[in-house]
Amino acid sequence: MNPKPSTSRRRWLGFAASLSAGLTACKSSKPAADAGPSLLGKPIRPYGERSPFETAARTLADDRFPETSNSYTPLQDSYGILTPSSLHYERHHSGVPSLDPARHQLLIHGLVDRPLIFSLDDLKRLPSQSRIYFIECSGNSNGEWSQKSGLNAARSHGLASCSEWTGVPLSLLLAEAGIRKPAQWLIAEGADACKMQRSLPLEKAMKDTLVAWGQNGEPLRPEQGYPLRLVVPGWEGNISVKWLRRLKATEQPYMSRDETSKYTDLMTDGTARIFTFTMEAKSVITFPSGGQKLNGPGPYQITGLAWSGRGRIERVEVSTDGGTTWRAATLQEPRLPIAFTRFHLPWDWNGSAAALQSRALDETGYLQPTHEALIAARGANSLYHYNGIKTWQVWRNGTVTNA
Repeated sequence: MNPKPSTSRRRWLGFAASLSAGLTACKSSKPAADAGPSLLGKPIRPYGERSPFETAARTLADDRFPETSNSYTPLQDSYGILTPSSLHYERHHSGVPSLDPARHQLLIHGLVDRPLIFSLDDLKRLPSQSRIYFIECSGNSNGEWSQKSGLNAARSHGLASCSEWTGVPLSLLLAEAGIRKPAQWLIAEGADACKMQRSLPLEKAMKDTLVAWGQNGEPLRPEQGYPLRLVVPGWEGNISVKWLRRLKATEQPYMSRDETSKYTDLMTDGTARIFTFTMEAKSVITFPSGGQKLNGPGPYQITGLAWSGRGRIERVEVSTDGGTTWRAATLQEPRLPIAFTRFHLPWDWNGSAAALQSRALDETGYLQPTHEALIAARGANSLYHYNGIKTWQVWRNGTVTNA
């Protein structure tokens, strides 16, 4: 449960007073010289750029094979819940195609009454929606299975990003095509060189799936599927097929290469789970986190992100002693279903070694498990769907490392 308002207020006032005292002690006795600009600034530009002093960037997983590799969102450098389009993680299986939006088309066929072909202009004439959703690769955090994750939040959890997506509900297009009764699945296909294919249950397609052309108020970036992609909320990222060109209604799934040889979960008895679509509740502390350093004992604000493919985040708890004790964090509003939720907790670091953890609870009552509980349930043979509790080690000198 969240602490009582009076208790939270006293805790925050004490934190603020401590911080104020520290800042006062650091003030210079002389006023700073005016370092404002003396020359005319840069002219207006047709497309905005960030300050050259800001250097947050995606990191590439393997530069030997950039066409079939992935890049990580720098979660440790993020604010709020939205990921800039330029920092959204990438995962490609055959590189980024160059597609002319004036020539690109979407075909809907198979078990339908009326096979249809839509141009991008056709789709934009239909009633559109904008929704904030996270997308997460099912291989996100896969190094955590063996506790050999990356050194920072990007490398351990950065195959997840959150954007505002704009497009037309897939249910509207399917209603126009007239789905025939035997149909239970859709086969989605992309226009990249590998013709990425994934099977999508018709029930999910009719529920909340978007055919999107917009991201964060502008057209999709090429690496995010320009000019058209699926957005399947809360499910593993690979099924949100990019560069979408074809949807075929069928009675059964296709059992395509990328849902049989990949994106399956190998269990301890040698069997493999298939079509484990939903991304379970997960969280990560982004400050303090790996690669960062605390500048001596004193007040800090622990912050991080939580998300769940099942719905809205209801609670996040934080531990500074490796899970022995837990405190409820403050959840930043708005809290949206199937979107990032930002959490905060004031922390007065005394200079001793600390082990920082967070755990998320979603609206269905699902609680993020420990690493040990996840291994006990599923073994350690998987590459996908890892959502165990993450630990960051704070050392006495202030450095923070992957535990």
